Amino acid sequence: MQTTDANEKRPTHEVVYQRLREKVLFGELAPGQPVTIQGLVETLDVGMTPVREAIRRMISEGALVFQGNRRVSVPSLSTHDIDQMVFIRKSIECELARRAAETVSDDAVAQLVAIDAALDQALETGDVHGYLVHNYRFHAELYKHANAPVLTDIAERIWLRFGPSMRVVCGQLEAGHYPDRHKDILEALRRQDGELAALAMERDVKQGMEQIRQGLLDQVDSIDIG
Repeated sequence: MQTTDANEKRPTHEVVYQRLREKVLFGELAPGQPVTIQGLVETLDVGMTPVREAIRRMISEGALVFQGNRRVSVPSLSTHDIDQMVFIRKSIECELARRAAETVSDDAVAQLVAIDAALDQALETGDVHGYLVHNYRFHAELYKHANAPVLTDIAERIWLRFGPSMRVVCGQLEAGHYPDRHKDILEALRRQDGELAALAMERDVKQGMEQIRQGLLDQVDSIDIG
C-alpha cells in the first residue's frame, strides 16, 4: 500500500493509477457495474488525462473493459475463468511462497504476523474492506521476499481480476468465515520450509477461489429462481 506522503512524491498519473487500481482490487467497483470516465474523474478529484491513462493501463491488464459511450466496467467472472485462475495461482503463488520461505528473515516474518493480526481483527468485526486490504497486503508482502519480479507481476495481474468478485462473495458471508489459511503459511515461514509453504499456499488459494466459485454459482441460482 502506498502512504499519502509517498503518493505526494510520485507523478500524478501514477498516483491516479494506484488509486483506481485499489478501487478495483478491493471491490469498490463491482463486477459488471458500468462507470463513466467523467464519474471517475469526479470521484478521484483529478483531471481527465491521468484518469484516461490509468484506465488504459487497467484495460491492458484485464482489470477493466471498455463498454463504449465513455463507460468502463470491471469484467464479471465465469466459472471457466475461475478454473484458469486457480491453475495460474497455484502455479505462480505456490512457487513464490516456496522461494520466500527459503530466504525470509525473522523481521519479515514478524511484519507478516502483524499484518495477519490486523486481518484477524477485520475477521472478528466483519470488516470486509479491512479483510480484503490486509489479505492482499499479506500476500504482496510475502511475495516481495521471493525475489521473483516476473512471477510477482503475474500474480498481481491475477489478483486484479478476482479481487472484485472476492468483495462480493465476502459480503455474503458471516463475520469470521472469510478465507484465511495464513497461520499455516506463517508456520512454514518460521521453519523456512519451502515445500510446506507451497502446500499451505495451495490450500489458501483453493479455499479462497472455491468460495468465489460458489458465490458465482449462488448468484446464478438466485437469478434463475427469481
